[in-house]
Amino acid sequence: MIDLNFIYRFKTEGKLKKSYKKAKTSYLRRIRWAVSAFYFGMGLCFATWASRIPDIKMALHLSDADLGTILFALPVGQLMMMPFSGKLVTRFGSHRIGVFSLLMYAFSLTNIGLATNAWQLGFGLFLFGLFGNMNNIAINTQGVYTEKLYKKTIMASFHGMWSFAGFTGALIGLGMLAFNFSPYHHFLIVGLVVMTLIAFNYKFLIKAKERPKTVESNKLFTKPDSALIWLGVIGFGCMASEGIMFDWSGLYFKDVVKAPGSLIILGYTSFMVMMASGRFLGDELIQRFGRKKVIQTSGIMISTGLFTAVIFPYLVPSMLGFMLVGLGVSTIVPTLYSLAGKNTTVPPGEALTIVSSVSFLGFLMGPPVIGYIAELFGLRFSFAFIGIFGILIALMVSRIKAIR
Repeated sequence: MIDLNFIYRFKTEGKLKKSYKKAKTSYLRRIRWAVSAFYFGMGLCFATWASRIPDIKMALHLSDADLGTILFALPVGQLMMMPFSGKLVTRFGSHRIGVFSLLMYAFSLTNIGLATNAWQLGFGLFLFGLFGNMNNIAINTQGVYTEKLYKKTIMASFHGMWSFAGFTGALIGLGMLAFNFSPYHHFLIVGLVVMTLIAFNYKFLIKAKERPKTVESNKLFTKPDSALIWLGVIGFGCMASEGIMFDWSGLYFKDVVKAPGSLIILGYTSFMVMMASGRFLGDELIQRFGRKKVIQTSGIMISTGLFTAVIFPYLVPSMLGFMLVGLGVSTIVPTLYSLAGKNTTVPPGEALTIVSSVSFLGFLMGPPVIGYIAELFGLRFSFAFIGIFGILIALMVSRIKAIR
C-alpha cells in the first residue's frame, strides 16, 4: 500500500504554519510535478535520439536497408525486457526502478552517440530499448500511484508531458544542428539535463513497494487476467494508428497529398500538436463524460480522421484529418494504463506490463504492415485499412465491463 505518512507528518510535526489541508495539497502537487519530470525526462531521451537519426546514418555511411535493420534492435530490447519489467517494479518498488532505469536510459543515449560502426549502434539501441521499457513500466506505475492519491484521473496529463518533451527534444535538436554539435555532445548535454531532473525530483517519488496479490504472481510466467488482455487489444488498435502517423504521415503528405516543399511535415506536426493538446485536456473530459464515452469517441475520431485523409487527399482536409487522429489517440493509452493500475488481482507494475506488451505490438507491427499493404494496393488503401481499427475500438469498449 502507498505510505501516506509523508503527508500526515505535516499535521503532527508542526513544521509548516499553513493548515494541514494546504500542506497536504502542496505536497501532493510537488509529487505530481516530480512524476511529471520523470515522464518529461523519458520523452526527452527518446525525442533526442530520433532527432539525430539522419546525422548518425550519414556519419556511419549506412544505406536505408542497413539503417532499417539496425533500428529493429530498439524494439527487440523493449520486447526482451517486457516479461521482467513488471516483476522488477513489484519486487524493488517503482521509485527505485524508475530512478535506476531513467539514469541508464540517459546513459544509453549518450553511448549511442559514441557508435563508430553498425554493430555498436545496434547494441546501443538494444540497451536503449531495454532500459526504455523498464522506465516506461516504472514511471507509469508512479503515475498510477499519484492518481490514487489525487482520487481523480490525471494520467493523461502525465502522457502530455511525454508528448511535450517530444516537441522540446525536436527543438533542441534543431538548435544543436544549427551550432554543429555532434550527436555525442548533443546526447551528453541532454543526458546531464535528465540527470539534473532526477536529482531534483527523485525524493518526491512515491515510495511504495507492491507485494504480489496472489501466490501465482511470484512466478515468472503466469496466465494473464483476461480483462487486461482486452485492454491491451484496444491499446493495440490505438498504437497501430499512432505508429503509422509517426512513420508514414510524412510520406503520405509527400506522395499522396503532394504537399509542396516544407509543407510535407504539416501532417506529422498537426498530428503531434493535437495529440499533446488532447492529453492535457483529456483528464477533464474523462471526469466529465466517463472513460467509456471518451474512448468510444476517440475511436470514432481515429476512423473519421483517417477516412477523411483517404477520401479527400488534399492539403487542408488531410491536415484536419490528421488532427482528428491526434485527438483520437491522445487519451486512449493513458486511460488504459490508469485502468490497468486499478486491477484488483495483479500488482500495478505487472498489470501495466501486460497491457503495454499487447499494445506495443500494434506500434511495432502497424508500420511494417502498412508498408506491405501499400506495396500491393497503395498508401491510401493502407491508411483506410488502419482506419477500421478506430471503429473496432469503439465497439470493443462498449462490451468491456471494466471500462466505465
